[in-house]
Amino acid sequence: MSRNDSSSGSKYGGRQGGGERKKSHARGNSPVNKEERAEKTTARGNAPVSKKQGDKNEGIRLNKYIANSGMCSRRDADIYIAAGNVTVNGEVITEMGHKVKLADEVKFDGRRIKPEKPEYVLLNKPKGFYVTGNVEKNNRTVMDLIANASKSKLDPVGKLDTQATGLMFFTNDGKMAKNLANPKNGLRQIYHLELNKEVSFEDLQKIKEGVTLEDGKVNVTDISYIENKPKREVGIELRSTKNHVVQRIFKSLNYEVVKLDRVVYGGLTKKDLPRGHWRVLSKQEIINMGNL
Repeated sequence: MSRNDSSSGSKYGGRQGGGERKKSHARGNSPVNKEERAEKTTARGNAPVSKKQGDKNEGIRLNKYIANSGMCSRRDADIYIAAGNVTVNGEVITEMGHKVKLADEVKFDGRRIKPEKPEYVLLNKPKGFYVTGNVEKNNRTVMDLIANASKSKLDPVGKLDTQATGLMFFTNDGKMAKNLANPKNGLRQIYHLELNKEVSFEDLQKIKEGVTLEDGKVNVTDISYIENKPKREVGIELRSTKNHVVQRIFKSLNYEVVKLDRVVYGGLTKKDLPRGHWRVLSKQEIINMGNL
C-alpha cells in the first residue's frame, strides 16, 4: 500500500482557514454607485428604504428559502410547494411567491430546514488539536483551524484522537453527515500507522482475515507494509466506524499505535493539502460524497 492516494485536486484555503481573499476597499476610497450617492444626499429623516432593504424586512420567497437550505433547486421547490409538502409555522403553504422570515419554522417533508447553503470543508489535521475541547482550559481545537472557512456552523463528521493526524470532514449538511456516520454505509478510510515494534507477517494475516473485539468482529479491507519503510509502519484500509477501532485492533495483538495518520476519507485524499490547512470540496467531490 503506498503512503499517499491521489485524487483530483481542488482549490484549498490557507493555514487555519486561509481561503480566497475578496477584494476590499479602504473606507475612504470605497466605490459609491449612483443609487448610494442619491440616498446619501437625502435628509436623514426621509432617507429612502432601498429595494434590497425592503425585501429583507418582508422576508424571502419560500422557494429561495428551500433552495438555500440545500434541499433542491428553486424550480423543484415550487413543485413541492404546490404539492403541499411544505409548511410554515405549522400551516401548509401552496401559494407561489409566499414569503417567509428567518424566525419562521419551515418544514420540508416534515423536517425542519434552515436557509443556509450547505458547505463542505476538508482539513488535514495536525497533531495536538482536540476535536472537542474545554474552552476554559484553552485547548486548541480543530474548530480553530477552520474558523475562517465558513460563516455557518460546521460540525466534524467522525473523530480523530488529539495526537492523531490526517483528514477530517466538516459540514452543516445534517443529512450527509448522518449518512456518512451510519455504520451500515461503511465509509472507506485508509490509515498510515507506526507501531511500537515490527508487525509480524502472521499478525498481518490475522488482521486481514478480521479481528474480533469486545463489540464484535471488524472486517479489514486491506492491510500491508508501507513501501520502503520499516515493518513497524503499515497501511490499513477499513470501513468500520467503531470508536478507536484501529488502536483496539492492534492492542488485541499486543501492539501499540505510536502514530496514526488518516490519508483517505471516503474518496478524499491529502493531495495538495498541507498539514494544518483546509479546503472547500469541489462540486464533483460533493456529489461523490453524497453517493457514498
